[in-house]
Amino acid sequence: MIGAARAATPATASPALSAPSPGKAAAKARGRHHAARPVAASASAARPVASGHAAAPATRGAVANAADRYVAPPPARDEQVIVTGTRASNVRARESISPVVVLSGKTLTQSGFLNLSDALTRTYPSIEVTPRGHNTNALTSFVEMRGLGPNEVLVLVDGKRRHGTANIVQKAGPEFAASSVDLNMIPANMIDHIEVLEDGAAAMYGSDAIAGVVNIITKKQDHGLTLSSQTGANAYNGDGWQYQFAADGGLKLGHDGFIHLSGQMYHTDHMVAYSPDHGMLGYWPAGADTSGYYAGVVPGAKANTGKVNNYTNMPEETRENLGIDFEKPLTDNISLYGQIVYAHRHAEILEGYEYPDLDWAPGAVAMYPNGVEPITQIDENDYSATMGLKGGHLFGFDWDLSSTWGADSDRISEKSSVNLGMFASNCNATDTASPRYSANGCGYSPKTFWDYTEKSAEWTNNLDFRRQFMVGHSFPIGLSFGAEQRYDEYQLVSGNPDSYQTGGAEGHAGIPPQSAGKWSRDVWAGYVDVNLHPMKRLQIDLAGRYEYYTDTQDTETGKISARYDFSRRIAIRGTISNGFRAPTLQEEHFSRMNVYTDSVRGLLPVNSAAAKILGASPLKPERSTSISAGIVTEPVDGFHVEADVYQINLRDRFVQGGTVSGITALEAIENFGFAIPAAATKVSDFNAYYLSNGASTRTQGLDIKADYTFRFHEYGDLNLSMALNLNRTRLHHNGLSSLGKPLLNDQAIGYLTTAYPRSKIILDARWNVGRWDINLRQTRYGQTTDMLEYQDWTPASATCAGGGALRYSSTCFAPFNNTPRWLTDLQVGYQINQHLHVAIGANNIFNIRPRKVPQELKVAEGSQYDQDSVQVPITGGYYFGRLDARF
Repeated sequence: MIGAARAATPATASPALSAPSPGKAAAKARGRHHAARPVAASASAARPVASGHAAAPATRGAVANAADRYVAPPPARDEQVIVTGTRASNVRARESISPVVVLSGKTLTQSGFLNLSDALTRTYPSIEVTPRGHNTNALTSFVEMRGLGPNEVLVLVDGKRRHGTANIVQKAGPEFAASSVDLNMIPANMIDHIEVLEDGAAAMYGSDAIAGVVNIITKKQDHGLTLSSQTGANAYNGDGWQYQFAADGGLKLGHDGFIHLSGQMYHTDHMVAYSPDHGMLGYWPAGADTSGYYAGVVPGAKANTGKVNNYTNMPEETRENLGIDFEKPLTDNISLYGQIVYAHRHAEILEGYEYPDLDWAPGAVAMYPNGVEPITQIDENDYSATMGLKGGHLFGFDWDLSSTWGADSDRISEKSSVNLGMFASNCNATDTASPRYSANGCGYSPKTFWDYTEKSAEWTNNLDFRRQFMVGHSFPIGLSFGAEQRYDEYQLVSGNPDSYQTGGAEGHAGIPPQSAGKWSRDVWAGYVDVNLHPMKRLQIDLAGRYEYYTDTQDTETGKISARYDFSRRIAIRGTISNGFRAPTLQEEHFSRMNVYTDSVRGLLPVNSAAAKILGASPLKPERSTSISAGIVTEPVDGFHVEADVYQINLRDRFVQGGTVSGITALEAIENFGFAIPAAATKVSDFNAYYLSNGASTRTQGLDIKADYTFRFHEYGDLNLSMALNLNRTRLHHNGLSSLGKPLLNDQAIGYLTTAYPRSKIILDARWNVGRWDINLRQTRYGQTTDMLEYQDWTPASATCAGGGALRYSSTCFAPFNNTPRWLTDLQVGYQINQHLHVAIGANNIFNIRPRKVPQELKVAEGSQYDQDSVQVPITGGYYFGRLDARF
């Protein structure tokens, strides 16, 4: 259930923020009430200082009492106390100065989805996930918010900045160049609740907090045991079988501390949405391009039986997650706390069937007489550890000192594949300068390849202070300030030579030594935040932050927010802020060049001398200006309505730009260390590009949330909620390349502006009666539009309005509308006894799937769906059963 607030009971709030005394007594209280450790929404998102806040000298107690007189009467007792978007104590969701949505762990579990990112998209309308990526992009999962990219969303865990994945999205699309946080690497059963800040907050939290902030609050109970198991499958064609086992529980550390452990094991089989393959059908329209079609090289090939391709699929994945949270008071005023999160993933994505071609050498045909079906794999290890001390009574301040190390390592490999170049007649095993050189000889090929390994790490250190004091006798002020130091590191390790030499492995070629390297930077930041109550019922929050990066420009950001409560029934709020997003090390240094028989093309690192030949300049931070305004009402008791409008101007966005072909591209590629194939005689076949600050956009939207609970006594309680997001992004500036041409064509513009739904609405009804609970949810995804390329079934005679052939044109595209879709989810649960609960359900019960693209827009061996549309998933209906046990 969405909405501000009935996401968690008081037992999961943060009582230490309002506890009457610190130290051991407070710790005991936390244990009795299953309470969450206080987490401060500090500039580095540090945990607020704990219980010392309320236990300061008597004058500070008077301040707290005075402050209480200047806010509206408290809302319902079951509303969640939040720690995101504010540094004040005891703020509840509907009292917040900025819009904050709370999603409980129970709500996420009842969504029926086993992956956290999927559960968020079905319970909160402003967050989306691209339904299916390409190649390695499909092996990790990112969330997008308010129509902006994954890197514009900041993810925190207990107020601490979460490290991103090392795996960068390499192909064009809405997620291009993203290497954000993969939420699925966090144990879902570790989560108590999630707080989503719907506002720009870079002045509070630093880089990335442009579209909003997702703060995951973990469980911290000191007793109890919860077990859960779920299994199910997709109805599309009976595959995609999933199962998950999870357990979490708490223990006491002495008489005043706790440790909470969470573990989860998840597996899903491949789900394949088979798509007709033009090259294997045996028929085509007049004027089609049949040059790459199956030519009957070997009898009995798969082309004669399947006539479909498995390219459109969801990966097979096995994942193990572990989370540990602990806290132990050392003295009456100082506590030691920590957190460890570890996850391992092995996942495989099918690259599609490739039938034997006339260009295949006899040795390759002998190895794969019926064609090859490559599989790209990832073996990922993701881990983080936090240690900290917090306390109070330091010159009247609460304080929090912490250090967090987070890292991710991804080994990309290929199996069931072949290096066709090693069989080719022009393979060269002696001349190291030859572009067809093979270090491991010619005339054979391995079937498995190590392509490359990516590693990234972040080490973040925070020191935060907070205090409330009084000016005069009626002007309470909250003051927070602190500093952050961060060390970022990224490493790209090249694979074995067979994976990239002589054209590389089919399906996914490796990365050569020229692209490998290790890079790092330091980040220093300081912030100050002041919370004021200058008038009765008026709150004002002022925040400022400065960050210095050793590899790019420094930044200054600020934010001013205000809220005025006319009465307990109605309040207004608004924020004006500027923000930024620094380029990731992957965006600055990742490169991948593909060497073909007669050409070389690909991405050059923007900071390299080779890219500078093309006109590249170092990336500077993206910068944003945001404004929002909203109203919070409770027209009758228990009926809550919130509405907020927003506008985000984002300039200097990182986009694929600077694409250059011809002699200049050839010079740059040779400068980067690539030999030119002897058969490459057509200079125009060489092209290279780099990342640039090439676009500016304006995003405008509206969020509306409402909820009400009908209490029918012996007939139970019925909770109804509605959440709506309207969103539109427009391009305001398209940068120019060094040749004076626009960096973005119509297709790339569509990725930024229309690939996201214009609207999304979630209607939720939850009825609890006796031992039964029934949850019905309707989700409507609005229209998306992508500009698709005309493909092989486009007649050769068709011409582009701008000149040239329409087929494969890079200037003329076809607008494809993914029309609105309604998805229906239903779950029915029964409480067997005080310990056991069972549920069965179906998500997308009517098996709704995306609209299919016309055949003239479909890639020959590719997907029948628009895979760049951030709309409904390709998987269709999912049916499941779940058993929960609590002790």
